[in-house]
Amino acid sequence: MIANVNSLGLCFVVQMCLIFGLAGLLWPEKLMPVFEILMFPWVASYRSIRGHSIVAIGLSLVLFVALLTGHH
Repeated sequence: MIANVNSLGLCFVVQMCLIFGLAGLLWPEKLMPVFEILMFPWVASYRSIRGHSIVAIGLSLVLFVALLTGHH
């Protein structure tokens, strides 16, 4: 039963990474205010948003593979 709850949490994290990654690639102007707050001392740019989006999509793929192989 506990393994199922852990898998559900990992599925949620995978989905959130994928959602924010795709949103950053498709609509970077809508995420600009969020990145201005999160990256306070540095200036948020479209290039940094796209870079973070690509990393978030990569993280979702790594977590998905971990979920499929059972290493969680």
